[in-house]
Amino acid sequence: MADIIQENNYMVNDLATKGKQELSPGQIVSCQQIDNDFLFTCDNGVQLCLQVITDKILRFRYATEVGFAPDFSYAVPADLPRAALDFLEFREKTDHYRITTDRLICTIAKENLTTRVLDRSGTVLSADEKGFHWEHDDDTGNDIVKMSKHVQSGVHYYGLGDKPDNMNLRGKRFTNWGTDTYGYVKGSDPLYKNIPFYLELHQKIAHGIFFDNTFKASFDFAAERADVTSFWAQGGEMNYYFLYGPTLTEVTQEYTRLTCPPEMPPMWALGYHQCKWSYYPESTFKAIGAGFRERQIPCDALYLDIDYMDGYRCFTWSPTHFPDPKIMVRELAADGFKTIVIIDPGIKIDPEYSVYTEGLANDYFCRRADGPLMRGSVWPGLCNFPDFTRPDVREWWAGLFKGLIQEDGVRGVWNDMNEPAVFEKGTFPDDVRFNYDGNPASHKKAHNIYGMQMARATAAGVKQFTYPNRPFTITRSTYAGGQRYSSAWTGDNIASWDHLWLANIQCQRLSISGFSFVGSDVGGFVETPDGELYARWIALAAFHPFFRTHSSGDHGDQEPWSFGEEVTDLARKFISLRYQLLPYVYTTFWQYVQQGTPMLRPLAFLDQTDTDTYLRMAEFSLGDHLLVCPITTAGADGRWMYLPKGQWYYWWTDEERTGGAEVWASANLDRIPLFVKAGAVIPLYPILQYVGEKVVEEVTLHVYYKNGTEYSVLYDDGGEGYGYQEGHATTRRFTVIGTDTSLTLRQEIEGDYQPSFTTYRVVFHGLPFAPLKATTDSKSSALAETTTETDAVLPEVIVHAGFAEVVIK
Repeated sequence: MADIIQENNYMVNDLATKGKQELSPGQIVSCQQIDNDFLFTCDNGVQLCLQVITDKILRFRYATEVGFAPDFSYAVPADLPRAALDFLEFREKTDHYRITTDRLICTIAKENLTTRVLDRSGTVLSADEKGFHWEHDDDTGNDIVKMSKHVQSGVHYYGLGDKPDNMNLRGKRFTNWGTDTYGYVKGSDPLYKNIPFYLELHQKIAHGIFFDNTFKASFDFAAERADVTSFWAQGGEMNYYFLYGPTLTEVTQEYTRLTCPPEMPPMWALGYHQCKWSYYPESTFKAIGAGFRERQIPCDALYLDIDYMDGYRCFTWSPTHFPDPKIMVRELAADGFKTIVIIDPGIKIDPEYSVYTEGLANDYFCRRADGPLMRGSVWPGLCNFPDFTRPDVREWWAGLFKGLIQEDGVRGVWNDMNEPAVFEKGTFPDDVRFNYDGNPASHKKAHNIYGMQMARATAAGVKQFTYPNRPFTITRSTYAGGQRYSSAWTGDNIASWDHLWLANIQCQRLSISGFSFVGSDVGGFVETPDGELYARWIALAAFHPFFRTHSSGDHGDQEPWSFGEEVTDLARKFISLRYQLLPYVYTTFWQYVQQGTPMLRPLAFLDQTDTDTYLRMAEFSLGDHLLVCPITTAGADGRWMYLPKGQWYYWWTDEERTGGAEVWASANLDRIPLFVKAGAVIPLYPILQYVGEKVVEEVTLHVYYKNGTEYSVLYDDGGEGYGYQEGHATTRRFTVIGTDTSLTLRQEIEGDYQPSFTTYRVVFHGLPFAPLKATTDSKSSALAETTTETDAVLPEVIVHAGFAEVVIK
């Protein structure tokens, strides 16, 4: 009898072991082509649906023996158009199938479904190692889906969102599981955002992988095995997109267009913002605004954290701290300030609270597996949480903003704690259920998109009640495609030099991961910076798309005037510079919207043919023509930095430098290392205390000499409203042509929008000759001298804004 029991135990253990072993596709037994889609079926029931999205984008979607689930994605819109292909060829070979487009070749092995992707010259870009494999998880019933690929020779990896680590990801492993990580440090993982997209560069050719799976996902960039990179998820499908460059910038553009860029923000959203946990009561909040105007420090937005609410109940005002918010918001608006308020997902359980009773009556809150409502503690105490994956809940949530936005005059909303975060266990239990837009799911699947869907619902409400103005929203947590709904910040950082370094890396990484409208809490959220750290941080943040000081009230004051007169002057200087650069920053945002171009670009993106750029991470460009490199150590009076190939001008001195080498950039506290690309046209506004403070009648064009040709662009649509979507915008394209004895500036104007300015002040930098005369559209122009913002004395001409050609000799 004992022998029989022992034998049965062996059988049971053997079955359990087999149940946990990795499984792989079998041999292909059939292939079916429907238009640009190809379905390969294996003898063990595994299937691969390979979709040719464009000649540069291939989608790989695998199913185990259970077949394909409904094709649904929060990242890629279902109605995204698929362009007709000029060329698509499908052939069967002895041991593989081959699909060819204008740009790519993809082979699929008959033996085991492994794939390779090559460019048309035959260079292998991506090659499966094991390829797709999986393991069944008895605890959840999900498949743990896995993909492993060979590490190509000399490969480098970038992207993956807000990971606080070196720019180049090779040798690292990361997990996507949105987490409230207060006071994170370098290497902390996971963080708030879940963007499963990375870029790969080898042999100076770039491509990207977007793993569209919302379960907890992991990425190993040759960390465990030096010759294998892999990614896997704790459920769902192995569903990824291959995106070809061949440049890094093009890869990000392809990904951003696939997941869709945002609409244009109001221009004021690109100004300076001031925030604290928390400004209250009303007198304190108004005094902050007065402090900016009295000191002539530009500022467009002031923020209210959770203490503006009545007992932390969302969509309410504290009757004690803010007895008449309409009047307060109106008075601040008259002085140019836009009021931004925080809204968290937790709705206080309170039968006297209308938002709670409405949500309860309509069954809008998340439930546990056996039916009870999901309860968790956040700032209001015990809360229920809306299921933002339901369309009707998103519509209800959007409607709740009518009071704050339309009636009270609030201009923007920031969403916090939406990983989602709860105090007891960090986040929701796994058994919480979600509608998932008609595809019922547990928290294991919905967790990583919860913050994105909250931001989506918030954006819809702010947009509805802000109209005809443009909305502004900000989120802490998001998923791929979340850039459609919101801006973002990098979370609860620390007032330290290490975190200034991290802010630089994280904002670059998010930008190349499709999410450009991003910034950090200037000066650090946790603890208090000294004046030097704050000055260096605000100098860097002036070149980030989202520009906001935010701090915890537990750690002291952090307004620009909190560190003494010297730092106040420095903060005023860099914030004022940001306002002068607004037309350049706004144009860079327009390029992001139109083309998916990252606003912040690491050095490798500027010249991937130069291998010296691959491991650099401090230097970055904002837009096409400004190169920035922050000072991230105390007591420094400058730093060594790498200039990409070409000619560059140091912003502060006009000194010309030759790239392709390290240079020393002298930078006391009143400077940040900042270079301008030769041939660039940099437009500057006059200093404004806020966007719209006064009519801009003249724009200064700073033209930097180049012996050769360079192109620049200036976009204008008024910075507010939706007329630009009907074509009410103007794009001005500049061409600079330099010779040994002349410089020609040409302008081509597209669009009929009439901006407020009627003249340009054209200032010429770096001329290798002494100019004697200038002409505008073949007519003589008065040549004068001007002293620039950096105290340089340079030639200038005043011309009408509609000119076609200016020549200086």
